[in-house]
Amino acid sequence: MTNVLYLPLDERPCNYGYPLALAEMTDLSVTAPPPALLGRKKTPGDVPAIARWIADQATHADQAIISVDMLVYGGIVPSRLHHLSLDTCLARLDTLRELKRAKPGLRLYAFNLITRAPAYSSSEEEPDYYADYGSELCRIGKLTDMLDRDATPAAGFHSTRPDSTPVSSAENELYKELANLRAAVPAEVQDDFLNRRGINHAVNVRTIELAAEGIIDFLIIPLDDNAEYGYTSVDQRRIAALVDRLSLAAKVHVYPGADEIGCTLFARLFCETKSYTPLFRIRYSSTRGPLCIPKYEDRSLAESIKSHLTAARAIIADSAEPADVYLMVHSPAVSGPEAAETMDPPERRHRTYASEVHIREFAEAIRHHLSRGRLVALADVALSNGGDHALMRLLSQEGLLKGIAAYAAWNTSGNALGTVISHAIIASYYRDRPEESDEARRDRSRLYYAYRLLEDWGYQSVVREDVCREELPGLDAEYFRISHVQPEIEASIVRRLEQFSKAYLPFFGSLSVGELTLPWNRMFEVGFRVERTSEKGAV
Repeated sequence: MTNVLYLPLDERPCNYGYPLALAEMTDLSVTAPPPALLGRKKTPGDVPAIARWIADQATHADQAIISVDMLVYGGIVPSRLHHLSLDTCLARLDTLRELKRAKPGLRLYAFNLITRAPAYSSSEEEPDYYADYGSELCRIGKLTDMLDRDATPAAGFHSTRPDSTPVSSAENELYKELANLRAAVPAEVQDDFLNRRGINHAVNVRTIELAAEGIIDFLIIPLDDNAEYGYTSVDQRRIAALVDRLSLAAKVHVYPGADEIGCTLFARLFCETKSYTPLFRIRYSSTRGPLCIPKYEDRSLAESIKSHLTAARAIIADSAEPADVYLMVHSPAVSGPEAAETMDPPERRHRTYASEVHIREFAEAIRHHLSRGRLVALADVALSNGGDHALMRLLSQEGLLKGIAAYAAWNTSGNALGTVISHAIIASYYRDRPEESDEARRDRSRLYYAYRLLEDWGYQSVVREDVCREELPGLDAEYFRISHVQPEIEASIVRRLEQFSKAYLPFFGSLSVGELTLPWNRMFEVGFRVERTSEKGAV
């Protein structure tokens, strides 16, 4: 049996639990540290203890998946808050060098995020000052990047560029806005923000150098909540140039993502262990979908999908080839900020959701592929932060959900894509090689599909909004303030999810939801276990 050491990005279910759930469908064994070592939200993990845990576990491991953000900073949120020196960060990163020196045969997969700069003002997951200056800091980064890319002067207001071409009045307005923003945000705030970004970028550079040395065998540098212009875009271009200079395109992948990367790297590790290269065929619900830029990302949906597939060691099948997976992508027909969230009522969404996304035809295409005995996976990414209730309700009514093998719709487009692709890869491998699996593993795969339906569609698109609207006001609670009534809220969510299952997922028989938690004392993310309580139904 292949033994895998896994250090997650943080302790939440999406980072800790999802990759372990995938592993339970396989004959690979994955070991993760006790959650107590990993900190919680803004409290960093115990980095020295984590390093000791890695050293101890590596003696039994054949392969390792390592979050550099956890190894160096103590988690994803601490990576945005720390005041560590660069020397300290690089010394912690040297744990990987020591790991490979102690066990040269260990295959090491790593990931390290490009630090985000959200466009909104909130200190929920950022430094305290981001509540006052977050949108301004993001805008400074965007304007600086826009103006620098146009080769315009770095400061002041000008009538010509260095090459003597004229500067437009619109550009001068951007310069004025940038100057006003820099004057409005305290210098110490800008210094703290940019200094931390500089250190984090230097750590990313060192991870790339470790890949060049052969310490890291495969590296993903995900772009966390990024856009076409801004700080993350600047960092990405610098990293891409370094990767090119070191001829590391095959070993270092850079694309939008974050919390799904543990799943992606496990899928890649699985494929390499099994010498499996899955072929995917892609089908969209909107003709415009492939060229739309998803919200919180910087590139077209089609290019993002290629990145997720390649990172997981899958490829897109040519039209004449039979595919292992038919990935049905429910896509938006509009880009960026105009794309809708699940909380946006249908009548307030961009007109293209009614005119350029065809869910009825999409459902018929799913029916066609299922009738041909094909393995169908559904990436429901038309909306951010949950599934499209209209589509999923239609698929439930038409009896099509039972035949689908994998589903995801949670949070960002990239989060959902990486999650569903990883599950589909594992499901497709064992579908064609049933002798390598058993009933228990197949059952765990189906229960994970049930979990995704309940969380991504049931909770994120329906139950969460209902609880926020119908219960939180009466409990004197808010979306980010629930700790004083959390047991009551969690009990209500359990009841509602089980009711949801009976209404929309009857083919599973009777499902029970247990051990439900809202891990960061807010409504955003949820974790739970799902089990069958009767044999009726087809899991």
